[in-house]
Amino acid sequence: MTMKTLLMGAVATAALAPAAFAERGADGEVSIIYWQAPSILNPYLSGGTKDVESASLVVEPLARYNEVGVMVPFLAAEIPTVENGGVSADLTTITWKISDGMVWSDGTPVTSADVKFTADYCMHPEGGCAQAAFFDGVENVEAIDDLTVKVTFNQPKPNPYGPFVGGQSPIIQAAQFADCLGAKAPECTDANFNPIGTGPFVVDDFRPNDVIQFSANQNYRDPAKPAFAKVTFKGGGDATAAGRAVLETGEFDYAWNLQLAPDVIARMEEGGKGKAIAGFGPLVERLEMNMTNPSPDLPPETRSTVAEPHPFLSDINVRKALSMAIDRPLLVEVGYGKAGKVTCDLVPAPAMFASGDQHCATQDIDGAKALLDEAGWTDSDGDGIRDKDGVKLSILYQTSTNAVRQDFQALIKQWWSEIGVETELRNLDASVFFGGDPGSPDTFQKFYADVEMYANTFNGTDPQQYLAAYRCGGEPKPSSQWQGENINRFCDPAYDELIDELARTGEIEKRAEIAIKMNNMLTKDTFTIVPLVHRGRVSAHANSLGGVILNVWDSELWNVADWHRVK
Repeated sequence: MTMKTLLMGAVATAALAPAAFAERGADGEVSIIYWQAPSILNPYLSGGTKDVESASLVVEPLARYNEVGVMVPFLAAEIPTVENGGVSADLTTITWKISDGMVWSDGTPVTSADVKFTADYCMHPEGGCAQAAFFDGVENVEAIDDLTVKVTFNQPKPNPYGPFVGGQSPIIQAAQFADCLGAKAPECTDANFNPIGTGPFVVDDFRPNDVIQFSANQNYRDPAKPAFAKVTFKGGGDATAAGRAVLETGEFDYAWNLQLAPDVIARMEEGGKGKAIAGFGPLVERLEMNMTNPSPDLPPETRSTVAEPHPFLSDINVRKALSMAIDRPLLVEVGYGKAGKVTCDLVPAPAMFASGDQHCATQDIDGAKALLDEAGWTDSDGDGIRDKDGVKLSILYQTSTNAVRQDFQALIKQWWSEIGVETELRNLDASVFFGGDPGSPDTFQKFYADVEMYANTFNGTDPQQYLAAYRCGGEPKPSSQWQGENINRFCDPAYDELIDELARTGEIEKRAEIAIKMNNMLTKDTFTIVPLVHRGRVSAHANSLGGVILNVWDSELWNVADWHRVK
C-alpha cells in the first residue's frame, strides 16, 4: 500500500459528499474510536489532540481551515481582510462579524460578549491556558456591538488570524464559564466536561478516558444537519485495535491516527469493511529535551521549572550527541514506511517554511562519542555510563503507550547505550499523558522526565502561532496549573525578538526566512527539540460512511456535520 493509494482513496471519499441531507438525524448512529481517550472537552485546558478534536464536535471557532488549508468562516459571516475593511490598513486590528442567527445549543444567541469572554478566559493572569500562543500580541478584545468584536494587537500583525481560528481556539459560552476564570478554571468540571456549544452535536454523557455519548444539536444552524442522531465516541485501547475495529470487523465507523506500519494497515484493509485515508501536513514525531530538572527529590514548586536547570541536558553537547546517535531512516522504515519521512525540522510543511536541512539524517555514533569525550563526559568508574562532576548521563525517557513508539524507545535506548548513556523507559496511557489534569504527575506538560517523545501539529498553513509557543515564560508551571505550550522550558530573548519580528512581517518570503531561523534555533542550533519523523496522518473510515474528508490543517472532525451513511 502506498501513500499515493491512500491519497486517491481520500479524494474518492470526498466525491461522495452530498449537497444536503433530507432530515436531521435520519442516519441513526455513527461510532468513532480514538485510541487516545479524551480526558476533557475544553481545548483551553488541554493541548492533547484527542481532547481538541473530540471537543470540536461541540465548540467551534469563528473560522477554521479546510482540507487544503484555506480559511473558511464558521461562526463568522466572512473572513476579515484589508480589502473588506475587516483588517485595519495599519494591520493592528482585526474586526470579526458573527453571522446573524447563530445560537448556542441551549437556544441563546451567540454574541460578541462570548468572543471577548473567550479571550479574557485564556489571557487571565491567574490562570493557565493551553492555547495561550493564539493570543500572543493581543492587547485588547472589544465587543463593538452584539455581533461585532474587535481585536487590537500591540504591533502591526500581517497574519492576525490567531485568536478564534481553528479547532484549538474555539468560542466558549460566557454564561456557562463565567465563574471559571483564572485559577478556578480546572475546578469547573461540569463546564469542562459538558460544554454548551454551537457545533452539530451536544454532550449527553462524558466518562473521561473512556467514552462520550453525543446527540444531534437541535439548534444547529443547518436544519438538515447533522445526518446522525447519535455519536458514540470511544477512547482507549491501541492503534491496532482501533484499525481492526473499522477495517476488519466493522464495529466502528471512524478510527483516528493509525500509528501503524503500512503493511499492517494494508492487511487490515483486506477485511473489506473500510478504507485508510492519509495526507501529509506538518506533523512531526520528535524528542523534547527537558531544560529543567525533573528530579523527584526537588520540592513540587520548583521541580521541572526554570528555577532548577537540568543537571546535564543543559549542556548542548549532550543534547547534540543524543541526536547524532539516532538512525532516523531506520525509524522511518520500522515505524511508518511510505507514511513517514526523515526530517530535521520542527516545521517540515508547508515547504516554504521548512529549512530542508538534513544535518541529522545520518547516524554518527562515533561522532557522538567524540563530542561527549571532548565535553568532559567520560566513564570515570568503568560502569559503562558516562559522568562528569558526579553527574551521570542517566535518562528517564517517556512517551505514550503505542507499539510504534515503544519500538522507537527500544531502538533509541540501544543507540544511546552505545555512546555511554543509560536510559530508563516509561510509557504512559495516552489519555493521561496527553490529558490536562494539573494533579497528575504523568502529563506531557508537567514533564517529570528527562526526555519525552510525541507529535503535534498546528492549525492552518502558517506556523506563526506554533513557533510563538516557545516564548520565555510560556512554559507549564505550578502558577499556570501546569498549562502552557513551551513544553521543554526553552528560553532565549533572541528567539522572543524573532517571535515579534515574525508577527509584524508581511512579506511571505521574509516570513519564511524568519520562521526557518526560529526552527533552526530550536533544532540544529540548540537541539532542544530533536525531530525524528515527518509523519503522514493516517486514519480509516467504514465503506458505509460518506462525507469524510481528511484534514491535516485542522481537526480531523472538522466537517463531521457533513458525514452521512452511504447505503
